[in-house]
Amino acid sequence: MIRSMTAFGAARADTDHGSVSIELRSVNSRFLDLHFRMPDELRALESPLRELLTKAVARGKIEVRASIQRRLSTDPESINVAALEQAATLFRKVQAVLPGVQPPRLSELLSWPGVQAAEESEDTWREAALRAAGEALTQMQEARDREGERLAAMIADRADSVAAIVGEVEQRMPQLVQEYRERLARKLRDTVEAAFPGGFQNIRGEELSERLAHEATLFGLRIDVAEELSRLHSHLAELKQLIGKGGAGKKADKGSAGKRLDFLFQEMNREANTLGSKAGGLEVTRAAMDLKLLIEQMREQAQNLE
Repeated sequence: MIRSMTAFGAARADTDHGSVSIELRSVNSRFLDLHFRMPDELRALESPLRELLTKAVARGKIEVRASIQRRLSTDPESINVAALEQAATLFRKVQAVLPGVQPPRLSELLSWPGVQAAEESEDTWREAALRAAGEALTQMQEARDREGERLAAMIADRADSVAAIVGEVEQRMPQLVQEYRERLARKLRDTVEAAFPGGFQNIRGEELSERLAHEATLFGLRIDVAEELSRLHSHLAELKQLIGKGGAGKKADKGSAGKRLDFLFQEMNREANTLGSKAGGLEVTRAAMDLKLLIEQMREQAQNLE
């Protein structure tokens, strides 16, 4: 399955004490990079959350945001007066340093840890937080799958364009090589005649033809790009296997598709460069430029894949 590294997921789980909300934001990264923004009450859950994400995600920078919304009680008997007095003491000390500071609102005081009579422990929010994290992860993975499918389709579309260009060059190459050889032979004859007027009289026609044919063949071999075109076909077949568009065949290892595609596009770009350097005509030069453009577009999309 091809997955994007860019996605978002969010979920909330309720308990008798309130609710826990978890948000997961994922963007591109060469490796798995986890960042946690959590209240102190949930710090103990960082390790199990890290384990949960590590098992599900191979690459990407993921930011985990967690928050707690405590259920406020209207029963006066549920208020912990000692906790309120502690909050009041803290406020007076702050006000002594910063006289202009405003007193906290009632809702803020009631949500202060310990003000509600219900006692909290490390396990108070654990189950709800893990449940919310699981739901948020499912949302994020589904979004990554959808985006990955879209990116794979874009890459496949450009791969078809690459295959069409390679096919056109293959079809035209024998004629281009022959035309190049003939053009080169004429140029060699003209060059020899210009440098040694009448020099052809001292060389037998058969010998001259052999020499010119030999030189033309050598130069023709230099512009023969059959090997580069064959390798491009091979790379395209591998590309379709990696993005799941090639039917039955080998599958990429989990989490490795993005890195493999990046390497594959480097190899394809190398072949396009060689094709351009060997170009014996304007047609091949233009084909090489078009190939490089398409390969770069695919590489940019692949950088978003896990």
